[in-house]
Amino acid sequence: MKPGRTLLDAGAENCSDAELLAILLGSGGRGYSALDSANALLDKYGTLAGLMDRPLDEIAQVRGIKVVRAIRLAAAYEICQRLLNETARDASTKELFYEN
Repeated sequence: MKPGRTLLDAGAENCSDAELLAILLGSGGRGYSALDSANALLDKYGTLAGLMDRPLDEIAQVRGIKVVRAIRLAAAYEICQRLLNETARDASTKELFYEN
């Protein structure tokens, strides 16, 4: 089953890390799929945490990634970082509000 179909049918929480990365990558190329590229990234870096915050030119060296797809991954990582910061800020504000 294709990663996007898995997400639609089972929900994002039931997708593997490789499937979620493949969805971000979009498509593969001749002889390999986006899922193949996603698995290659995880093979090289071990985990999502190991992948994130790596230099774009380094990520772009993995088969099927290139610069545009590395940029997509960097943008997704930045969105996650901002969401975490926003959530932490909101939690701190609520704690201050309810403590007084």
